[in-house]
Amino acid sequence: MSDKVKIFDTTLRDGEQSPGAALTINEKVEIAKQLNRLNVDIIEAGFPVSSKEQFEAVKIISESVDTTIAALARSVKGDIDSCYESLRYAKNFRIHTFIGSSDIHILGKFGSSNYGKNLSEKRATVIKMACDSVKYAKTFTNDVEFSAEDAGRTDMIFLCELLEQVINSGATTINIPDTTGYTTPNEYGNKISELFNKIPNIDKSVVSVHCHNDLGLAVANSLSALSNGARQVECTI
Repeated sequence: MSDKVKIFDTTLRDGEQSPGAALTINEKVEIAKQLNRLNVDIIEAGFPVSSKEQFEAVKIISESVDTTIAALARSVKGDIDSCYESLRYAKNFRIHTFIGSSDIHILGKFGSSNYGKNLSEKRATVIKMACDSVKYAKTFTNDVEFSAEDAGRTDMIFLCELLEQVINSGATTINIPDTTGYTTPNEYGNKISELFNKIPNIDKSVVSVHCHNDLGLAVANSLSALSNGARQVECTI
């Protein structure tokens, strides 16, 4: 199965952000054990730095199942440290770091002049933060995933530059989220195809997709991405 499609289940992290979907630690562990029985490839167990409860849930899940366990971190050192401390009990674990990549995210989240005086300078800062975070995460594990948040609305030239640099920095999986559920299947599939054509080192990383269902197109977009070369699907039950 050299061309395997990996299933990355994020029910316990992104799925829990759905209205009314808050879970207790015991419920999370029970779900993780069921996902383990289903043989999913990776379970994203939470966002450890966000709360003591999230940290504890990731830690307990790491100790409870033998599936690869992932946890989420912004592209900052403290988040990555929290990921490692909660994941280090796992048989296998992945650190998943992300940063906003669309212009609207960059100008909103990095509006301060400390990040650059204009969009071009802010984009350069985003690339540096992303690469630094991947390199730091690699000091804890070889399994590092990078997500370009809001990739569905990110300028294609900048997205290619960002992803090429993070692959060079050691990211073994690169994720292309449709964060707002904004794209259509044809558009999303074309974007994945274009990445394969324009990023020279893309063969050194698994291309992952993370599709939101705001317009009811998450499954269609994921299938379109697979038909254009993606080999990991981030999904929930």
